[in-house]
Amino acid sequence: MIDSAKEISKQSKSSFYYAFNLLPKDQREAMNIVYAFCRKTDDIVDNYNSKEVKLKDLIQWKRDFENSLNGFKDNPLLNQLTDVINKYKIPTEPFFDLIKGMEMDLNFSRYENFETLKEYCYRVASSVGLISIEIFGYKNISTKDFAINLGIALQLTNILRDIIKDLENDRIYLPKEDMEKFSYSEDDLLSRNYNNNFIELMKFQVERAEYYFNLASSSLSKEDVKSMFPARAMQSVYYNLLQKIVDNNYDVLNKNIRVNNFEKLYIAILVWMKNLFVLK
Repeated sequence: MIDSAKEISKQSKSSFYYAFNLLPKDQREAMNIVYAFCRKTDDIVDNYNSKEVKLKDLIQWKRDFENSLNGFKDNPLLNQLTDVINKYKIPTEPFFDLIKGMEMDLNFSRYENFETLKEYCYRVASSVGLISIEIFGYKNISTKDFAINLGIALQLTNILRDIIKDLENDRIYLPKEDMEKFSYSEDDLLSRNYNNNFIELMKFQVERAEYYFNLASSSLSKEDVKSMFPARAMQSVYYNLLQKIVDNNYDVLNKNIRVNNFEKLYIAILVWMKNLFVLK
């Protein structure tokens, strides 16, 4: 199953894969298994089944996870995940929060305000951060705040990058109250209306993401900087993406703004090399 989990991670070519590929073997294998669980959970929601089938499958997935935690050995991936949870003494709440986040994607296609969106970001991204830091290892409790705030920053950046992709799936994550504030309607978005109102709306969203990136950095104590290098690599990749959005004058409606695989690898290696010189 480790090989299978590794393949799931590798085939995704995600920033997640490049960030933790330089970890020691045991931690890397644990993260591959965690990622495979996250990918499986996300795939249940993102397939072409009806909402009713997706919800049923998600409920069953949650039940299978609970059964695995209680000693039932029916699912190979969940068996591996349970071993990882036990080995690294990972609280199970973030795993259930992730499932709740996926359930929000089934029940909500629009978000009225940022507080609701923030809850979604916490569930689908901060939860993964809270799982990951248990595998990376940390000494200071403030590192949990680092994981939470970084997760929110990463998900907000994802949302800005994927506005058109999400729109094609009838999902709008930009808070309605923000769109109203900048006089940019849903019809404008559906028409891909790139105008000054959209630019100002995007500036506001980028500033919010930057705020959470900065909040994450300020939450990370010096004694945990070294062990958090995979998370800091993710932070660098996504902050680079955010700056690309700015450099393209926020035009995510007409331009496919991405950090390519070479850039992801380069950034991950650069952070890892810098990490070698961090004092213990």
